[in-house]
Amino acid sequence: MKRIYCLVTVCVMSLVMGASMAQISDAMRKLNTAVFAVREMYVDTVNETEIVEDMINHMLQELDPHSSYTTAEETKELNEPLEGNFSGIGIQFNIDNDTLLVVQIIAGGPSERVGLQAGDRIVAVNDSVIAGVGLKTADVRKFLRGPEGTSVEVRVVRRGVDKPIDFRIVREQIPIYSVDAAYMVDDKTGYIRVSRFASTTHDEMIEAMHKLDKQGMKQLILDLQDNGGGYLMSAVYMANEFLDRGRLIVYTEGDKSPRSEAVAEAQGSFVDKKLVVLVDEGSASSSEIVSGALQDWDRAVLVGRRTFGKGLVQRPIPFADGSMIRLTVSRYYTPAGRCIQKPYDKGGEAYFRDIYDRYKHGEMMHADSIQFADSLQYKTLVTGRTIYGGGGIMPDVFVPLDTTLYTDYHRDIVAKGTLSQFAMKYIDKHRKSLEKRYKDVETYITQFEVDDKMMQHLKEAGDADKVEYDADEAAQSRDMMARQLKALIARDLFDMSAYFQVMNPIDPVYLKGVEIINNDEEYNKLLGR
Repeated sequence: MKRIYCLVTVCVMSLVMGASMAQISDAMRKLNTAVFAVREMYVDTVNETEIVEDMINHMLQELDPHSSYTTAEETKELNEPLEGNFSGIGIQFNIDNDTLLVVQIIAGGPSERVGLQAGDRIVAVNDSVIAGVGLKTADVRKFLRGPEGTSVEVRVVRRGVDKPIDFRIVREQIPIYSVDAAYMVDDKTGYIRVSRFASTTHDEMIEAMHKLDKQGMKQLILDLQDNGGGYLMSAVYMANEFLDRGRLIVYTEGDKSPRSEAVAEAQGSFVDKKLVVLVDEGSASSSEIVSGALQDWDRAVLVGRRTFGKGLVQRPIPFADGSMIRLTVSRYYTPAGRCIQKPYDKGGEAYFRDIYDRYKHGEMMHADSIQFADSLQYKTLVTGRTIYGGGGIMPDVFVPLDTTLYTDYHRDIVAKGTLSQFAMKYIDKHRKSLEKRYKDVETYITQFEVDDKMMQHLKEAGDADKVEYDADEAAQSRDMMARQLKALIARDLFDMSAYFQVMNPIDPVYLKGVEIINNDEEYNKLLGR
């Protein structure tokens, strides 16, 4: 009983922090009586851990859409991408026909050093056969990840080699990158795509900018599309690179949390160069902090669609068993005073259906479908342009969602994994010839083509996966599917940056960003200069 009492006490005290001692006492007395009654008097045996977790989950669900409870295992999985590394053997993998296929070897990692190669199939780990046993991604992580410095024995089947090969690999810290792509669009325009705001994001960003500086970068397109956020301070550090010293980046405030400000502490390294930021409905939290600050200070032109609208600040409250509460304690506000958080008064279901409702009501297609009340108007802090609050960040230039290439057939062939599996098998079969022919990304992009024969084979793979074929829809989505195949092959042949170099030229948001940043007159006009 002591364990359940302590857990409930921590939870309730966190939720009622700031209340009077009498109120805490009344709430605790009532709750403890209920818990004691269930534990000691209920007709059947109960699991006290499940009771506590159910209670915590229910309490948090009644508060807001982002207060949450996670078990120890869930907490570890959630934190891993944000911490920027994990301990493992350094491979990217996929599961093909119930076998673990090595897709890519992480450069400098332990697998590369022992000689593991892309295309290898791992069939056994530490004498346990893992091929043909219903292998799942979670199982792979359990087999291959572990404490740094420990070793794992793997048996590999390699194309062209008669006998299996055994490797002993010592686990070490493997980086998880948040800068997915960094390349030169033209002789003066750099492009950087950031997928999340992790502990290493700022360092990765600086490294990417230095690389592009050496290639002649004079202006930058920062892509935050589909970036769901992450650490607040990583967003602050990034915004600092583009703002003058002393400028407010974001502030937080709540009923029980006094106003707290984050200010640019140093003169940014990119304060006087042209900047375009790409955003969409998948850009949330830290992405909105960065884009909101840059818009408020008239520092960048924002291009795309209205961002998600996640501006609630969570504070982690860890428990001794590794589980954790993430409790909302305040809200984010942009320098001009806009609250980033969209309304959630209609309940969690309606809140998370909001993106679908935007599409249904035409907001994704037409800028004039978005109506802002006069009370939501704000002014930028340098040139006094009109901007809007009310949840999310509305970009300066709206780009409608392009649905012309998307069909039900395309959706199904992607959703069932047929397209990605086909690309993986293609590169596995042709890897040596591809590597010999395409020595660099530029050569691959200009010379590799997905021909009709490949598309026919993709159709046959879809038939095998019971994807219902529609000739008209296949023709309509042909260019999109071919482009995705080319990009997936590029990713596995080179890196993630190559994937975006292939895909970006058909992204309307990206194309509009390139157009604006290369037009001085339009760029300055949009910023009110």
